[in-house]
Amino acid sequence: MEKLQESALPARLDGPGVIPISVIVAVRNEARNLPCCLASLRAAGEVYVVDSQSTDGTASIAEQYDAKVVQFHYQGGWPKKRQWALDSLSLAYDWVLLLDADETLTPELAHEISDAIRNPEFDGYYLSLEMYFLGRRLRHGGAGFEKLSLFRHDKGRFECRLREQDRSMGDMEVHEHVIVNGAVGRLKNPLVHRNFESIFRYIEKHNEYSNWEASVLAGHGLRADELPASLSGSQAQRRRWLKKNLFRLPGSPLLLFFYRYVLRFGFLDGVPGLIYSTFQAVQMFHTKAKIYELHTRKV
Repeated sequence: MEKLQESALPARLDGPGVIPISVIVAVRNEARNLPCCLASLRAAGEVYVVDSQSTDGTASIAEQYDAKVVQFHYQGGWPKKRQWALDSLSLAYDWVLLLDADETLTPELAHEISDAIRNPEFDGYYLSLEMYFLGRRLRHGGAGFEKLSLFRHDKGRFECRLREQDRSMGDMEVHEHVIVNGAVGRLKNPLVHRNFESIFRYIEKHNEYSNWEASVLAGHGLRADELPASLSGSQAQRRRWLKKNLFRLPGSPLLLFFYRYVLRFGFLDGVPGLIYSTFQAVQMFHTKAKIYELHTRKV
């Protein structure tokens, strides 16, 4: 596993120096990714690791980094893991930061967060991602995106796009977005997204994602409180609008590959760029095939 240099991590601070945020890291079998994530959170006021009965030592690793480990037992339906954590945990701080196990804070981002949460004008912040895939930073292909991961606990909640969900769709919100009741800003420094897992695990996770996405796009159980698709809205809304309309086109997986790999210069990222662009197109194909399967079951 690639290790972060000690000098590259935020120092653990005591007393007033601690960043007054509650960090929630949702995990399942993330023993390879979790150490780097938790090492980068040493300046956070508290860290919860919300596990799903991992079998690879994830929970014991979290405890080694003094994180509070909570087990989530998913029975299907809503809420899923992160919203359950927001509803159920006794959080010590007003501000919440949601992270994945393959994401890390840089010292620059940690300091920016410390300043940002003291600004009374904002109730939430978008964070951009600096993407690494197969050991290489992806600078092209539309790989980067932003998500609303930092917000006041009493101001933010996840949209519910699909109430009737099951375990085949995973137990964690993936393409659901946080909606904040208040003003939202953007931070300059990115989160680092660096996955140490295998291609096998990548495909396994995205098989669950496509199960969920197929049901959503097929119109099963949509809720009125979801973030609306809009070409003039936030990045998440624009991506949702484009995806909704792109799925209707014949050959859309091939179009997506051409867009990412050629028009967005994904080929400049070498072999990782080729594999990443291909996987994105394949996932769209899987989703479309599952939508077709759902429709045939109704006939």
